[in-house]
Amino acid sequence: MSDIELYQKKIAECEREIGKGIIGQREVIRQVMFALLSGGNVLLEGMPGLGKTMLVRTIAKVFLLSFKRIQFTPDLMPSDVTGTNIMVKEEGHGSFRFERGPVFANLVLADEINRATPKTQSALLEAMQEHTVTVGNESHRLAEPFFVLATQNPIEQEGTYPLPEAQLDRFLLKVLIRFPGREELRGIVGLTEGQTVPEIRSLMNGEELLKVRQLISQIPIADAVMDYILELVMATHEPNPYIREGASPRAAQALIRVSRAKAFMEGRFNVSFEDVRTLAYPVFRHRVLLGFDAVSEGITEDTVIRQIIEAKEKGLYA
Repeated sequence: MSDIELYQKKIAECEREIGKGIIGQREVIRQVMFALLSGGNVLLEGMPGLGKTMLVRTIAKVFLLSFKRIQFTPDLMPSDVTGTNIMVKEEGHGSFRFERGPVFANLVLADEINRATPKTQSALLEAMQEHTVTVGNESHRLAEPFFVLATQNPIEQEGTYPLPEAQLDRFLLKVLIRFPGREELRGIVGLTEGQTVPEIRSLMNGEELLKVRQLISQIPIADAVMDYILELVMATHEPNPYIREGASPRAAQALIRVSRAKAFMEGRFNVSFEDVRTLAYPVFRHRVLLGFDAVSEGITEDTVIRQIIEAKEKGLYA
């Protein structure tokens, strides 16, 4: 058995193990796994109480990753995220020592990120993109693998601050968490009301995860599929009454990376058009900014993305 086949099997086991601790939400688990295997960050949006924190804790346990949770509130300061220099007195003289913040972990849960002020939200920008933290004149490297999973409440809720566009673009995917169905809700209630909580096993470690990412990056993409990805991104910049601003070049990079991860998890060694179509939604929905017409008519990002895909499909198969 080759390395890639061995790790495909191990990743499938990890996905099943995570599913033991999270009832329902299989598609959410899978999309978060795509990002984890691609080395990107995830923005989870959903109402409180849908298991977002439990999902992150379970992933940290399965992959043996260090885990920190940051509760974002309006009074949270940037130094509460990154850390700060503190004065230390030694033998009659003082010196500064860097006290690390909670961002120094393999897996960081930024809980309710849009309840903090934009200044504090931006404290994560450098860490998410460069995997470093700069305090004063010193830069500190974060441990690898590094992964931010941020949760946000729907922006219609009170006490929220919209995330800056520059920060949104640094999330590989935006994943929507739906409310569970009746039977799923019954299972969730059962877990919290006395039934046995399943034991979650640790199946991989950070070093193996980095190796899997390297293997995934080598999965080839046919020229026709690559052209399709670029056409979808460019289509968001064509005249459209519903779009105020189209997706950035990072959208193309993200779509390539997660499409490779999807192919890997499904036991394939090539990226298909279907991979791209499926993943265009979580890749584009936070990068395509809607105009006034869309908002006034109740048109969502997913509706606009679907229209773009359908228009390109007509051209593809014409």
